[in-house]
Amino acid sequence: MDGQRTIAHFDMDCFFVSVECLKDRSLKGKPLLVGGRGDRGVVAACSYEARTFGIHSAMPMKMALRLCPHAIVRGGDAEEYSRFSAEVTAMISEEAPLYEKSSIDEFYLDLTGMDKYFGTMKWTSELRQKIIRKTQLPISLGLASNKMVSKVATNEAKPNGQLSIPFGDEKTFLAPMAVDKIPMVGKETAAQLRRRGVETVKTLSEIPIGLLEAWLGKNGISLWKKANGIDETPVIPYHEQKSISTENTFSSDTIDLQFLHSELVRMTEKIGFELRQQDRLTGCITVKIRYSDFETVTKQMSIPYTSSDHVLLEKVKELFHKLYDRRLLVRLIGVRFSHLVSGNYQISLFEDTHEMISLYQAIDSIKSQFGWEFIMRGSSSAPRFEPGLQPFMKEKAPVKEAVFKRRYPGWGR
Repeated sequence: MDGQRTIAHFDMDCFFVSVECLKDRSLKGKPLLVGGRGDRGVVAACSYEARTFGIHSAMPMKMALRLCPHAIVRGGDAEEYSRFSAEVTAMISEEAPLYEKSSIDEFYLDLTGMDKYFGTMKWTSELRQKIIRKTQLPISLGLASNKMVSKVATNEAKPNGQLSIPFGDEKTFLAPMAVDKIPMVGKETAAQLRRRGVETVKTLSEIPIGLLEAWLGKNGISLWKKANGIDETPVIPYHEQKSISTENTFSSDTIDLQFLHSELVRMTEKIGFELRQQDRLTGCITVKIRYSDFETVTKQMSIPYTSSDHVLLEKVKELFHKLYDRRLLVRLIGVRFSHLVSGNYQISLFEDTHEMISLYQAIDSIKSQFGWEFIMRGSSSAPRFEPGLQPFMKEKAPVKEAVFKRRYPGWGR
């Protein structure tokens, strides 16, 4: 059939946990939690053994340890996770004609047309075995005619398995599953459907599309398509150099270090917010300086994938001080985040408290409503604030600084 696609989905099983078990073989087969230590920490990942106790990611560590007091806790190793992710990316890049790195541990491969030359499942299975052999990490594989069905197939193949759904069998494969097995169907949507008696994908697929639209808006149309095994989303080619950046040319050249620091903070917060809005993480930071004589210098560093301002700011300032020549006036500075991958805050959960994560979510919610400059660190705002981490509010802002500080004391730390 014209237009038939072949899409493979690779997913590194319990990625953080698997890396920890590779570092310490004695952890294998035990209830293992990766995340922030102590009562205020958060679970970033947990082993299958821990999940049997009802533990899941983003759960407060204190609660997880109440559910499973004998669980082993590891603080996480962002650098090691990023290194393994880069290693797997390199192997897929060498072999696949077109691939998308959808997160630190997930990949889509568009293999359309390859079956004319050799068995697609055989080729994909051999690539999976190569990754397992070289990294010693488990990886599951799903193969289907579109991204959504291949992802569901991968989830069904876990742990460390593979599953192929023949073209034309998508609806049959999905039909008996619970509605929340469909990607992007969260607890709230699933609850709405169940209240209306919709328990399985088969039932969902039989509901008229107009009725689903009336229930759930545009999301109802998308849901109907998914329930019927339809997904036309393309595999977006992964470009390592895709980036988010900003720079500022000053009206007059300067050597004022406090001002330069303040600009670095402002720019880093601006594009850090953009990262989180796009659900992306960065693995590389570049700082650029142009002096008054137009000499331009740049320096970059690879970092563990993150979108957290406090981590990004530390690295940006470190790069700036390595570059900056105090004898020269500065004309321009710039900051760029590259090596972007899709992903959320999860990779930082092992270094942050539940309060810090809630703080970021609250700040980004406010910025989304009123603009990214609505709330900034003190060192990036008006001179009346001492450099630091105090919030700065616009004069007519409906949220008062003192109230915000009382509610989120972590902002000033």
